[in-house]
Amino acid sequence: METMRSFERYGLLLNNRVIKTPVAISAMAGIVDANYALERAAHIGAAFLGGYSIDEPTISASNALAESGRKEFIYDDPVEELSRQVSQLSRSDVVCGLNMRGSAAESFSLVAGQIGDGVIYEIDAHCRQEPLVQARCGEYLLHHPDRLATYIQALKKEDVTVSVKIRAGVAADDLLLAQKIWKAGADIIHVDLMDFGYQKVKQIRNSCPLVVIANNSINSFEKMKDMLSHGADLVSLARRSDERTLAGLDAAISRFTDEHGWYNAPKQICRGGDLRGLAFCCMPVKSCPLIPTLERIGVSNDEYLSFKMGAVSGTPLDTGSQTCFGSLAWCCKDSSPCMFREMTLKEAGISNREYMNAKRQLADKIMHHIFDNEDSHTG
Repeated sequence: METMRSFERYGLLLNNRVIKTPVAISAMAGIVDANYALERAAHIGAAFLGGYSIDEPTISASNALAESGRKEFIYDDPVEELSRQVSQLSRSDVVCGLNMRGSAAESFSLVAGQIGDGVIYEIDAHCRQEPLVQARCGEYLLHHPDRLATYIQALKKEDVTVSVKIRAGVAADDLLLAQKIWKAGADIIHVDLMDFGYQKVKQIRNSCPLVVIANNSINSFEKMKDMLSHGADLVSLARRSDERTLAGLDAAISRFTDEHGWYNAPKQICRGGDLRGLAFCCMPVKSCPLIPTLERIGVSNDEYLSFKMGAVSGTPLDTGSQTCFGSLAWCCKDSSPCMFREMTLKEAGISNREYMNAKRQLADKIMHHIFDNEDSHTG
């Protein structure tokens, strides 16, 4: 019953499991293990354990870091330990991810082959400590995206869910990197935003259809809303993943969603929203940000009109003759005052929550339409 309620609230699945809240814990070497996650299980939907070094070069790098005083997870048999961690966390309703550092594609496929598809495998393309970079993991992969692609492909051959943890502003072009990660077969991009903020989230959302997890200093609901309304599907916390902060975020997003219906509804395009905001745009009949947005993604006005009308056919949005453009398909989000939209919803017996959920379904169709065409990408 609780799982169904969570799915109805957020509609979030990772690794074919329901995510009960869009709040996650990010890996911190030597700190985030199953026990750490279990202590916080009441207020998180996913936990990325690790980072764990999984082969000789990366284990040697971890040893060097430990000798210099850094916390590290170091085990003679990484697979045995990872299996134990997975087993511990499996008694909770938290979706498990394993953040791994490997120096070769076969290192990742070996772990996945032995542990199986019950977890998310996260490639560490994030750590910047020199011993790890020298071991060809962490930030090394951001400068060598072709090698990163081979790691992703090796894991996907094991038929598992793949996440890639990156650090923004390190690769030559984060948008091209995101597209390469997507094309290689990854399912999730987990981005440490550094000092870039929600604008980087928006850029990544507009360049690939992957699940996006936003990370770094998201310790208030206002910051969380900024990330979600610009394209993040989840937010993750590391150093501030104390129970009080997690509980506050979990409670706040729950209240917000129960009122509005679409937990990560985008801002409207005219207010700086990502491409999902096309669900709220009116017809392209005036000079506004919609026109250059459609031009940038290679969608003609006629294609936009035809697709959007077809997408709402038979849905609650396929009504509204008294609205500005004769259909709720062209109406803005519930937070924007509009007497015609509100009158239509009231007459049709559609709550604001139901309206926003219908807009979410429309946005999903729009995003599929954009990214099904491999030539239609934008930054």
